[in-house]
Amino acid sequence: AGFKHAAVSSLMDSSSYWTAFWVFAGANLALLLFASAITASVSPAAGGSGIPEVKAYLNGVDAPNIFSLRTFAVKVIGNIAAVSSSLHVGKAGPMVHTGACIAAIFGQGGSRRYGLTWRWLRYFKNDRDRRDLVTIGAGAGVSAAFRAPVGGVLFALESLSSWWRSALIWRSFFTTAVVAVVLRLFVELCGTGRCGMFGKGGLIMYDVSTLFEDLMTYHLKDIPIVVLIGVIGAVLGAFYNFLMMQVLRVYSVVNERGRAHKLLLAAAVSVLTSCCVFGMPWFAPCRPCPVAGPNGACGSLNKFRRFHCPPDHYNDLASLMLNINDDAIRNLYATGTNDVYHPGSMLAFFLASYALGVLSYGVVAPSGLFVPIILTGATYGRLVAMLLGRHSGLDHGLVAILGSASFLGGTLRMTVSVCVIIVELTNNLLLLPLVMLVLLISKTVADSFNASIYDLIMRLKGLPYLDGHAEPYMRQLSVGDVVVGPLRSFNGVEKVGHIMHVLRTTGHHAFPVIDEPPFSTAPVLYGLVLRAHLLVLLRKREFLPAQERYPKEYSIAARFEAQDFDKRGSGKQDTVDGVELSPEEMEMYVDLHPFTNASPYTVVETMSLAKALVLFREVGLRHLLVVPKACDRSPVVGILTRHDFMPEHILGLHPVLLGGKWKRLRWHKAAVAKMFG
Repeated sequence: AGFKHAAVSSLMDSSSYWTAFWVFAGANLALLLFASAITASVSPAAGGSGIPEVKAYLNGVDAPNIFSLRTFAVKVIGNIAAVSSSLHVGKAGPMVHTGACIAAIFGQGGSRRYGLTWRWLRYFKNDRDRRDLVTIGAGAGVSAAFRAPVGGVLFALESLSSWWRSALIWRSFFTTAVVAVVLRLFVELCGTGRCGMFGKGGLIMYDVSTLFEDLMTYHLKDIPIVVLIGVIGAVLGAFYNFLMMQVLRVYSVVNERGRAHKLLLAAAVSVLTSCCVFGMPWFAPCRPCPVAGPNGACGSLNKFRRFHCPPDHYNDLASLMLNINDDAIRNLYATGTNDVYHPGSMLAFFLASYALGVLSYGVVAPSGLFVPIILTGATYGRLVAMLLGRHSGLDHGLVAILGSASFLGGTLRMTVSVCVIIVELTNNLLLLPLVMLVLLISKTVADSFNASIYDLIMRLKGLPYLDGHAEPYMRQLSVGDVVVGPLRSFNGVEKVGHIMHVLRTTGHHAFPVIDEPPFSTAPVLYGLVLRAHLLVLLRKREFLPAQERYPKEYSIAARFEAQDFDKRGSGKQDTVDGVELSPEEMEMYVDLHPFTNASPYTVVETMSLAKALVLFREVGLRHLLVVPKACDRSPVVGILTRHDFMPEHILGLHPVLLGGKWKRLRWHKAAVAKMFG
């Protein structure tokens, strides 16, 4: 991005305007098409932010290929190209996904395919340790993106993790501390000019505390203005989420048509962005430099862009649009710059930033939401400060920080972590009470309109995320009301042919094991066996010629190793298609007792669905067996998975609940009209 902007600036200084535009638009198009092409062809799971997928995984949804080595490589390379293409996207979300990928690769024991594995990593090959590692890696990604160690820990705690243990606090804190130390090392190395255009600045990305200390003040009379900023930011954030969902639905229809349509969509968005970013500054007025620099250029850390203006003048809109996002945010956060930007330019940049943020996210390339939202919110804050004029004594740079906080609260719906990240980004503790107030107001108001942007994206992608609370209508239902059949189960000693038939005709991941005569006096539930374990048994061919249990001298340890039953890596799943058995083997039997979980979680069919949801989510279950209340029925009524707790499934079975009063507080047109009618 630095080389591109330097080339464009030099061409503009030599009055080669059309050449500058073609270089700018061509570089943007090439970078975005490269990012989109490698994502669409190598790893489609690397597209987008990655935070919804990480959040869903930490809730128990293991989507295919989200943490593979290919996804990691595409995420890193593709995000570099996408952010450099002047697309209105950020790097924070992909950094979170990148950190989670690194942690998950360690958690699955490395990569055997590429020869990157160590024997000691096998101790992490279980669900709990892998989930903890992904949580820690995601926090490290936030810490690296914003150079905010404490904010990274709190982001993982507040926004991502569904199960938090006290041990995770110090482990993630240690990880983010290492991130800060390594970042500091590279910042010092690059401070000597060894890294080219990278490395300008320190660990504080948008430091506003060292200049103009007399402008860092606020008074009690400013509180109503702060409240107004929070309310308007909440409305803008909720509308932003609504518009993005509509755009993503359209983009998903286009992207489903194939790889060519994905690239055409990316090309269209890139051309539109380039025309907007390069064309709008032509309508902005030229303003004299506050302090003239050498060769008729405005100085001060990339703050001003001359564009087409005469010497000793600058174009304020070009200073924001023809810049990387980080430098644009630094410009907006700078204190003592109340007269640097024209209100018309600020309004134009706000509208462009708002619209481009909505249109840019749905392309197939890796892209984040955090930084564009910060930039749009900062512009909104500056605009509010300009409109208030002398009615507010707050510096415009400080109001820009409050605008970012309100817009973040209105879109992402996070409070504590965003507050700490903003404090660490700006190194400004004096604004802490106002940032807290703005975040609380914006989140509370925006929650009455719709959900957070990450929750909406998860819902759009069909990821079955379980909330921490039960919907009110769940208290009116029992678990027996949502169990659907038919139930597939196995005998304690089952025929190989029947196991193969069930595995081929169903996609279930677990099956009840029921002992029947002659192994018990009456049908009784023995436990639960996993599909992956059945496939291991079939491959090992541990069969019996008759329907009988293994002899007492049978040793599992001699025939199996613990790693045979290890959880496979991301995107890797054994299938029954790879199991080939002879007709004689299909007529043999398998004793499932030694490989069955004999103590699965069970609930009675009359138990409240709300209570079952709390048990299912808090314990972190994948399957919950439903047993009958009466003893004269089959020992198992059904199995509950997370799909059975989804509102779409429940309301589909009981549509009468749609017309009930069991809904969360939301603003609707009819309710608003009735209130003010």
